[in-house]
Amino acid sequence: MLDFSKFLKYSKPGPRYTSYPTALEFSDAYGYDEYIQKLESQDSSRPISLYFHLPFCKNACYFCGCNVVFTSKEDKMLRYMDYLKRELVILSKHVDCNREVLQMHFGGGTPTFFSAAQLKEIIAEIKSYFPNFRADAEISCEIDPRHIDEDQMRVMSEAGFNRVSFGIQDFNEKVQIAVHRVQPYAITKYAMDLARKYNMISVNVDLIYGLPFQSLETFKETLALSLTLNPDRFAVFNYAHVPWLKKTMRKIDETTLPLPDEKLQIMQYTIDFLTSHGYKMIGMDHFAKPEDELFKAISKGELHRNFQGYTTKGGADLIGVGLTSIGEGVDSYNQNFKVMGEYEEAIDAGKLPFERGIVLNEDDQIRQYVIMELMSNFKLDIKRFEKLFNIEFKTYFADAIEALKPFAEDELLTMDENIIECSETGTLLIRNIAMPFDAYMKKHASSSKAFSKTV
Repeated sequence: MLDFSKFLKYSKPGPRYTSYPTALEFSDAYGYDEYIQKLESQDSSRPISLYFHLPFCKNACYFCGCNVVFTSKEDKMLRYMDYLKRELVILSKHVDCNREVLQMHFGGGTPTFFSAAQLKEIIAEIKSYFPNFRADAEISCEIDPRHIDEDQMRVMSEAGFNRVSFGIQDFNEKVQIAVHRVQPYAITKYAMDLARKYNMISVNVDLIYGLPFQSLETFKETLALSLTLNPDRFAVFNYAHVPWLKKTMRKIDETTLPLPDEKLQIMQYTIDFLTSHGYKMIGMDHFAKPEDELFKAISKGELHRNFQGYTTKGGADLIGVGLTSIGEGVDSYNQNFKVMGEYEEAIDAGKLPFERGIVLNEDDQIRQYVIMELMSNFKLDIKRFEKLFNIEFKTYFADAIEALKPFAEDELLTMDENIIECSETGTLLIRNIAMPFDAYMKKHASSSKAFSKTV
């Protein structure tokens, strides 16, 4: 086991970089008319990636950082379905819906909180507007194993869904009780068996380390149990404790959270355990079997990262539909309203529910490329960068190169005139390694509540 003491100095608030610039930089300075112009001017030869936010959950999981609406009322869900349909009507007036769809993702909330019949209706509505799904399109759904039945899985399979991701977080009962999510192994096993029965190409599981009462020993047990499910991919996330943003996290007793040293040990053990059982680390916090397309992509330096996670489906315009959904164009990000009343009010007025976003300037796009390459592939081909942007890297990023020297001294990365590449240990701190290239970090340096801690 590594000596983690020298790495604890890197424990500081930092972005997860699902985007660059991050959502903290989104504002209403990017207005509705400009957003519509961006949508309507998208290159019709570029494919589309669709994200649908289905926000409802029955109860709160205290660790959750998602934008969720808690309800068990059928009328609220039916009302939301109606507004989704109306949003699609408006969207179809501004987007060429005949473009090829190469990716679609249902996120939440709990998408399978909707019944099989409701899911079938939502999917049919989407395909009536976007009929041209590519034959190899990645169609995925996040699933809470506590809310899935055979009818729902059958509907998704018949509709072309080929990837599902099951939230496990932790199998230890004491941890589950502390985070208000009791989920016995048998329930998760049933969900996994359904996914296999209905021929999902990739069945993935999500774990979280850093939760209350977790230790290296308890997490070893969770990993061993998870492995018996034989998932195609693991996502092992560092818990982001941001109680100033998420009220439900205030229910967690912070004195029960594992310390950074323990969390590093958990992550290092996870890497060792999963790699010894045939998985390879792919991007930040992700692991896949060698035959997985993600592994093939990273070996070629072609892995991409967006709000839907890691993907091989680059070069697409991401269109977000539903409450709080985020979209991404060539040089812009846009986000829908987070408050249901404001979301509905916009659609009632015949407008898309756009609230805020950002248009990327040239510097943003340059830094976006560097940060996303590091976050996705753990390395940056400097010569490729210079050819793409016609910029001398060492001049443009002199400050960042200087800031990375301590990482090189700690053997977390190697750096020369051709490449920056993380060591295996350096991948644990990839957020820290990306941060020197972030032009907005200085603005947030004095705030301890801008981001979650990297360790």
